[in-house]
Amino acid sequence: MVSNAWNGLGAMTHPDIVRGVHEDYIRSGAEIVISNTFSTSRHILQDAGYEEHFELLNRRGIDLAREARTNMETPRVLVAGGIAYLSFTGKTPPPLQLRSNLEDQAAIMADAGADLIMLEMMADNERTQIAIEAAQKTGLPVWVGFSCKLDEGGQPKLLYGSSLAEGIKAIGYYDVPVIIIMHTEVEYIQACVEVMKANWQGPLGVYAHSGKFVQPNWIFNDVISPEDYASAARIWLQQGIQILGGCCGIGLEHIQLLKDIVPHPKDN
Repeated sequence: MVSNAWNGLGAMTHPDIVRGVHEDYIRSGAEIVISNTFSTSRHILQDAGYEEHFELLNRRGIDLAREARTNMETPRVLVAGGIAYLSFTGKTPPPLQLRSNLEDQAAIMADAGADLIMLEMMADNERTQIAIEAAQKTGLPVWVGFSCKLDEGGQPKLLYGSSLAEGIKAIGYYDVPVIIIMHTEVEYIQACVEVMKANWQGPLGVYAHSGKFVQPNWIFNDVISPEDYASAARIWLQQGIQILGGCCGIGLEHIQLLKDIVPHPKDN
């Protein structure tokens, strides 16, 4: 898993494939594409032995998404620079080093032309706040994606921290335009959305996952069908979600159906 930084090196080793994946999703109706940089934070690349490619991978990740947008002639598609602080080895840097790592990463993405920064798998309060502050130094909009599970009482909590409600309140001091529940089991989403609605006044989004993680890989043998995912998404829309997408296991057919159910201004 650490040997190739979970395909984080794709922008360097297989750029045509990465660009093509972006193009496929734009073709299927995606209006936001996230760069292939989930695992290109400096500390992740250090663990994998590829730190020397830190700038190249983050810059090229944005370049490939922008090239896909140009190739598809879809100038309104947004390119989000994806940033996560996850560590595959469990060796998360201390706060000051983490802040420096993420500041550098976000600055590279902004210089490469990202439209916004998407913080992914935010899972505890302290590091989420560090990530927000680091990314906001770019001046770009910073969206926060929380990953959640349910506690013994059935209430949403961050994967490695407090309740979701406390996590949302902890970022209330920052100018965050959008919060999203991402990389979270489909069956947990409704409860998460209710907590978001009760604690957040701004736009809300969801991109759930479907599959099973068996160390060290994700297994996608029993992924939710596009029709069932769309049915769940209709409920999320009724709850007040404005932004829909998909994470691990959610493919092109899922996005195609989402495109048909998401209301647009022209539909009103």
